[in-house]
Amino acid sequence: MLDAANTRALLLAQAVASFSRSELRWELATFAAAVAILSIALAAFALFYFRRGTRDRTLIYFGLLCTLYAVRLLASRPSFRSLFDESPRFWAYVDWLITCTITVPLGLFLYQLAQEHLRHFFRWLLAAQIGFALFGIAAAAVGVRLAKLFIANSFFVLGTLAAVSLFLLASKVRPGPREQLGHEFRVFIAGFLVWMLFIVNENLRTLRILPGYSVEFVGFLMFIACLGYVAAHRAFANEERLLAINKELEIARRIQSSTLPQTVPSLRGLDIAARYVPMSAVAGDFYDFLAIDEKRVGVLIADVTGHGIPAALIASMLKVAFAGQGAHAHDPALVLAGLNRALCGKFEEHFVTAAYLFVDLDESLLRYAAAGHPPMMLATRASGEVQEIEENGLVLGMFPEAAYSFVEIRVGPGDRCLLYTDGIFEAKNAAQEEFGKSRCKEFLETQREIPAARFVKTLLDRVVGFSGYNSSRAQEDDITLLVLDFQEETG
Repeated sequence: MLDAANTRALLLAQAVASFSRSELRWELATFAAAVAILSIALAAFALFYFRRGTRDRTLIYFGLLCTLYAVRLLASRPSFRSLFDESPRFWAYVDWLITCTITVPLGLFLYQLAQEHLRHFFRWLLAAQIGFALFGIAAAAVGVRLAKLFIANSFFVLGTLAAVSLFLLASKVRPGPREQLGHEFRVFIAGFLVWMLFIVNENLRTLRILPGYSVEFVGFLMFIACLGYVAAHRAFANEERLLAINKELEIARRIQSSTLPQTVPSLRGLDIAARYVPMSAVAGDFYDFLAIDEKRVGVLIADVTGHGIPAALIASMLKVAFAGQGAHAHDPALVLAGLNRALCGKFEEHFVTAAYLFVDLDESLLRYAAAGHPPMMLATRASGEVQEIEENGLVLGMFPEAAYSFVEIRVGPGDRCLLYTDGIFEAKNAAQEEFGKSRCKEFLETQREIPAARFVKTLLDRVVGFSGYNSSRAQEDDITLLVLDFQEETG
């Protein structure tokens, strides 16, 4: 008794033997076309996987379209069917399932490729394709004859092709970079028109209006050659644009880095440490110094709402405005008012929170003012406590007539000031619990003896450990820290 493998081999041999020479050539040509289309589909999937940073899904939809078509082409061949122990009814349902769903990835491809003014039409077209696919599957499931469904599909396909052709002819290619986008559309339309001719022939043959063999796959090969070119062209073009954007971001990062102080002022009796940790290549946090003389210095810390290049540009504007405040650096209220006037009217969707601290070592005096910024923390050696110093006015850049006031504070050796942006205490762990001001205050109380530079590093390490920031969990906000330690003067 022959086993299943031998039986299938015998059936395959019988199927091949039943073909005439011309039919055998056609059978082999169909197999070759199916294999070629499957190879193209695998190439599209591989290209998307290895270049997925471009996030262009046209390659996925193109690969699905090719896969479905190749499987249907194989399933239609008697020699291929003889390899499996399935009934003709099974293959008929496979053919129908692919026939009524294959237009969906094509519709998705067209939607991704379409210019903005065409997308409304293609949304309706895609909805119609999905609706017909669901109708076709449901109708087959309840027992509607496949012969009737294939006739309905032929009318649907012919109607869809007519609608798309008329719409594309009536629409204009959008203005803009015509050479690139116009070229893609010209290639697509050329391949589409060629395939449409073969589809019309196939559907007329299905309706028994025209005789002959099914040659639709020849047109499809020409069509996917055009689609493959368009999909690959878009993938590589998107990657080139992404590389250009990354290059521009790197340049922006370097420029922004150059706007931040490269060193901190060196004053006898004062140790300053700063740490700036942006969440992306460019950020909206900013700090700077106004060095008056060997005993006096002004310190600004600011946070622009939002992230990325817009926030970084506003931070650059802030630096220019701050550099012009030297004449009244001793008065924090005037400094913030000057910054506010310089920024008002320059932007609409952003604002800036800021804090300014003037340090006078001769008088052992601090003057502090803020504009909607988190309070300064002051740890004093005498009391051993941490105070929150808050003297807030309105945020910068929104209200031209905003007025500010400052508070004076006496300091002595061993005292420590902490200025920061809200990224430090709003850092969240996996349970969405914030690091919080209380942890900042506790850290400031318990780590008052370590040097300023080591303090900012240890505090940042504590925040990172709490929030779990790493390669898989991205930082959620920019973080800037400034620590000022008041020391005994020596020498």
